Formats: sequence, C-alpha cells, structure tokens
Amino acid sequence: MDPDQKVLYSIIERFVRGTTIKEEQTGLLIASLGLKPREMISLVGAGGKTTLMFRLAKELFLSGKKVVTTTTTKILEPTSEETPFLFVDPDEEKLKQFVGRHLDKYGHLTIARERIGSGKLKGVSSTLTDDLWGSFEMDYMIIEADGAAGRPVKAPRDSEPVIPFSTTLVVAILGMDGVEMELNEKNVFQADRVSKMTGIQMGGRMTDKAMAVLMTHPEGLFKGAPSSSRVVGFLNKVDVPNGAVKAKRVAEEILERKHPQIERVVLGQLKNEPLVTEVIFP
Repeated sequence: MDPDQKVLYSIIERFVRGTTIKEEQTGLLIASLGLKPREMISLVGAGGKTTLMFRLAKELFLSGKKVVTTTTTKILEPTSEETPFLFVDPDEEKLKQFVGRHLDKYGHLTIARERIGSGKLKGVSSTLTDDLWGSFEMDYMIIEADGAAGRPVKAPRDSEPVIPFSTTLVVAILGMDGVEMELNEKNVFQADRVSKMTGIQMGGRMTDKAMAVLMTHPEGLFKGAPSSSRVVGFLNKVDVPNGAVKAKRVAEEILERKHPQIERVVLGQLKNEPLVTEVIFP
C-alpha cells in the first residue's frame, strides 16, 4: 500500500468511526426526504442546514453512494467527523479536477474556494455546481444555498437563496425554537423582511402562521427554487420544550396553504436520535 492510500484509509476510518448514526437509523433521512436515486439537493432556511447536510451526506456515504457537499454562500468548516476530505482552492477549475480525480476514492468530498476567518469557508459558484453535476457520475450533491448567521428563523435577502439550476430537491429548514420568539435582529435573520412578509411588528412574537408564511410566501424560503424541483419542508428542533406540538401546528399551517411544490413536511431533531420523528404529507 502506498503512502497516499494509507492516508486515505486513515481519513475514512476516522470518518466512519466518528459517526453518531446508529445502525437502525441509517437511511432514515434518505427515506424521510423521499430521495430518488440521483439528486442535487439545495438546503435553504435557518436552524440546522449545515447539520442536515453532513448528517444526510454520512447516511448516503455509509449506504455506498458518492456524495459532494458544498455551499454557494458560506459554511462553518466541517470537522473530520463530518467529511472525510475537504479541499479548498480559489481556482474552480482545480476544484473540478479534484472532484474528477478523487470522488471514486473518497466517496464523500467537501469543496470550497477559500477560508475567510471565523472558522468559515467561502463557497463555490452555482455555475460550478451545475458543471460538476453534468460532468461526473456522482450520486448526490448537497448544497447549502443561503445563510442565517446561526439563527432559527430567517427571510431571504435579495441575493438569496443561490439555488443551482440543476437542483432536483429543495429542502427548507426552520427551527422550532423560533416559534413564540421575539421578532428582533438578535433572534431573527433579516428581521425587517420577516416583519414585512408576516405582518408581525418588530418586538412581536413569531406565530405558527408566521412560520408557515416564511415557508410558502413567493419571497420566502423557497424563492428561486426551479419550477421542476421537488420541495420539502423540514421543521427542526422538535426536542425543544413543546417542540413537537409546535411543529405539528406549523406543518398543518404550511400544508393548508397548498404550495404547489411542497410534497411533505418532515419533523426532526438533527442533534438527537431519532433524527426524524414524523413525516406529514398533504
């Protein structure tokens, strides 16, 4: 075995050994999101996108799929338990070449253009994601397509989300710790936009209906989703106090609005087991 192979196997061994996915949970996210055999998945919203990206990628990797994870905005740099290999380079042609040479070896790659401080990575262009998707036989590409600065609730800025054209599935996330939270800049990303969209005044409390509006409004979380893509709502953090009750109410409000692309709403707790507690269909 040559030195490069030894390093490769060591990285993957640490990655697999570091998993917190129990055997009976393997594939739970895959099934709950209704994944098809080949998908480009864009994640939007607030309250768990990065966690969902790497938990889903690990499920796919452990099931033998080839996966690329990245962002078209910014993400925190992943740990060795989240991805077996991270490659950072400002030259997108070099990123493409790296994926072409190493995806079959590693099974799961994360790519970014630059380390920008505060432990964050600058993502790639949507043009590159579409190019990679059309050029290589990967099974899944998972893209974090907007930011929320760690808050559980958000509305997109004018320039967001950055959803690649080839996206087949858009998953929008909201944290249930945002329900009944005071609407202000500290708690809510783009609070002014959320206020205008929902009608809740600054200083008021986020309601079930307001959360559903963010999910279904034309300028809400699914803004810019390709018309051909499927859409799933993910209500995270049902493990907060009264979270499961809040999530069911929000899910009902979402489905009552009959968004033409939303095919299901998933209730989950991405930092606890089980990762998914319920899937609600229209």
